[in-house]
Amino acid sequence: MSSSSPPKKSQERGFNRVLFQCADLILPWLNPQELANVSLTCKTLHQIAQPITLHRSLDASRSFENLPIPFHNTVDQHPYAFFIYAASQIIPSSSSSLNLQFWGPNSSGAEMGCARDSMIRPGASWVTVVDDSGCECENCEKVSEDNVIGCPCMELREDEGMGIMSECGTGCGCGLECGNRMSQRGIRFKLKIVRDKRKGWGLYAAQLIQRGQFVCEYSGELLTTKEARRRQRIYDELASNGRFSSALLVVREHLPSGNACLRINIDATRVGNVARFINHSCDGGNLSTVLMRSSGALVPRLCFFASKDIKEDEELSFSYGEIRVRPTGLKCICGSSGCFGTLPSEHT
Repeated sequence: MSSSSPPKKSQERGFNRVLFQCADLILPWLNPQELANVSLTCKTLHQIAQPITLHRSLDASRSFENLPIPFHNTVDQHPYAFFIYAASQIIPSSSSSLNLQFWGPNSSGAEMGCARDSMIRPGASWVTVVDDSGCECENCEKVSEDNVIGCPCMELREDEGMGIMSECGTGCGCGLECGNRMSQRGIRFKLKIVRDKRKGWGLYAAQLIQRGQFVCEYSGELLTTKEARRRQRIYDELASNGRFSSALLVVREHLPSGNACLRINIDATRVGNVARFINHSCDGGNLSTVLMRSSGALVPRLCFFASKDIKEDEELSFSYGEIRVRPTGLKCICGSSGCFGTLPSEHT
């Protein structure tokens, strides 16, 4: 008597086809440990997980940036560092955490047919402008980056060793080709993230970057001072109990009136961009920090510019701040000739 059920091999092929379809949608949302655990369950899932791991190691930016920023690791078995990517500052939602982000083949916003902020989920919003103020200049539309003339948005001043600049914003009549929008066009130079046996991951130049050129901004979660202090206590405890490195940066801007100081807390520990990999150097490194204000913007952005010519394969670095003697201070291994031996720390 013949059987009406399909052959066993046909059933297996059908099961594998369904498994592939579902896994392609689910696995790119997993963190490295979850992805590794799933890949061990069967050969089919292992075959799906492998290209996801490779894809992640080839571009930390998930195609949010103009150029791919790959990981290079010849030290250990970690092919990439896992974090949620945000190309600019975001305000975390009070109702949910930023724990998930699609990261796999076809993970760019353009390929998935979605806006770039839809890749951050759940509960995040981009920092936006508060008014439509801006210039009506015609002569700042196509000027060179070194010759911005006559634009009222243009301002440059110093605040305790940190530059403060102003750029055109959304309320201005010019577009992204304007020479006074250099930081808004994103990363324009080839970069790479390299694993070092002592320092861990670091951001390196993958081509020559000339002095004065914009490198990247420091993006992450924009926190209140209260939340920044709460997180810093947690980070300090984690660091004391094991190998943990936070990326909470506190910047202070003294307002022109001289009577007030604006404090900006940017946490790139879980959510941020490739600037989170820039290591400290006691001699100031090869990057200068600039607070960049765009016309009509709510808060400034912290941007990095090359303070000197940076050669290909040279590590990018800057000074994290003033060295403070603390009993729990972390050892500095920047390797500069003027190393103080202790990493700067911020009394949040």
